[in-house]
Amino acid sequence: MAQSGKGKLNYRCPSCFLRDLDIDMFYDKDKDEFYCMRCQFTGKESDVLQMNEMVRTRYKAMMQRFEKFDFD
Repeated sequence: MAQSGKGKLNYRCPSCFLRDLDIDMFYDKDKDEFYCMRCQFTGKESDVLQMNEMVRTRYKAMMQRFEKFDFD
């Protein structure tokens, strides 16, 4: 998604991203935290990065082609 220029870099909401929704978070300068308009998730930048890294594990092998399956 494109940057909207509302301050810091916009991150994906980890809570929405777990449900396969690509929702940008907004940054609140006064509270120094990110928040989601769709759900109630709020958190510091380190929390958002940590949770987004956990979500990315489900897409770890997305670009890898599997040609051999050893089920037997």
